Amino acid sequence: MDNSKFVVSSTPHIRSKDSTSTIMRDVIIALTPAALMGIWAFGLEALLVIAISIASCIFFEAAFQKVTKQKITVCDLSAVVTGLLLAMNLPSTSPFWMPIVGGFFAIVVAKQLFGGIGQNFINPALAARAFLLASYPTDMTNFTQPTGLNSLMELFGVTTPMVDATSYATPLAVVKGSEAFAPQSGDILNALFGNVGGCIGETCAIALILGGLYLLIRKVISWRIPVTYIATVFILTWAFGRVPYYEIFIGGLMLGAFFMATDYSSSPVTPIGQIIMGIGCGILTSIIRVYGGYPEGVSYSILIMNLAVPLIDRYTKPRIFGGGKAK
Repeated sequence: MDNSKFVVSSTPHIRSKDSTSTIMRDVIIALTPAALMGIWAFGLEALLVIAISIASCIFFEAAFQKVTKQKITVCDLSAVVTGLLLAMNLPSTSPFWMPIVGGFFAIVVAKQLFGGIGQNFINPALAARAFLLASYPTDMTNFTQPTGLNSLMELFGVTTPMVDATSYATPLAVVKGSEAFAPQSGDILNALFGNVGGCIGETCAIALILGGLYLLIRKVISWRIPVTYIATVFILTWAFGRVPYYEIFIGGLMLGAFFMATDYSSSPVTPIGQIIMGIGCGILTSIIRVYGGYPEGVSYSILIMNLAVPLIDRYTKPRIFGGGKAK
């Protein structure tokens, strides 16, 4: 007689070997190419910003959990990912205190005060970026021309004039200031390889795409949000008379689409909801870029859609089996 027991347990019944630390490790691996390209392009200043940002986020998470007598969870690497994403959304010229202030806001205000990992309703790194941009707009828009990639671009016959000025216009600022701007092949290559002004981690489109593909292959993220996000921006910018194949490579679109709009805690859980999220982010990004006073709309579009996630999940959740309306 078979003496095996039938075990009844609560959901979830489908289990995975993945853990928070393994998922965060994959995100770090995916972000590494773009981070290295940012360091190569902007030099040791970029490396210092990245190091301070990561260290600050780890410190504030451990300190907050220590003070509130919670289990210290910095080993799950989520604070490292937040610090790295925050640094990649900062210019290399950021003063040393800026990633520290941003790290405090991201970890304590946007994450831990709402219950920690899995409980935050907005992306912590983007929340910190929006806070810093509103509080210190001059420091947050003080971009410099990358110099580390000039020798590489010369191999493709692309040269960028060297400048001595501290400030350097980003591609989006150039497009915003010139309605008749028509990108040349050199502009496209500069955007692909990161030889443009911008934040540390948003300039090299190829590195971000490779990282995004890694996350898709590893099944860390779904294709729905990044594909619908990028496709919506492509279609709408074409409809608005911009150059869509250039628009999707410049600014923080690739960084936001693959790494921040897909954040588990602040994105929909249903397949239809994820498509709505991507389309909504694309619409808001395009409108802000074309009609807004600020040339970039990725950060604000994702944050706005983060607020709509509970409503999206509510109206796109599947019907429970056998849970039809009672007659």
